[in-house]
Amino acid sequence: MNEQTSWAYLTVQQFTEKNKAFTTGGLRALIFNEHSNGLAQSGAIVRIGRKVLIDEAKFFGWVQAQNKAA
Repeated sequence: MNEQTSWAYLTVQQFTEKNKAFTTGGLRALIFNEHSNGLAQSGAIVRIGRKVLIDEAKFFGWVQAQNKAA
């Protein structure tokens, strides 16, 4: 029972620094509209109080789903 889970939660700033294809403003717009664009259903956005964290793996899964939907 020695399971180790690796979490990849990043703040908006950390995410944009690591993934240069996304700007801070663009990412915040996606988060603001998360209920209408399907991002909320993906589980990629986690809120702890006012802090917004992004699950990197789930976010890129959502990005891939957007590509397939087009």
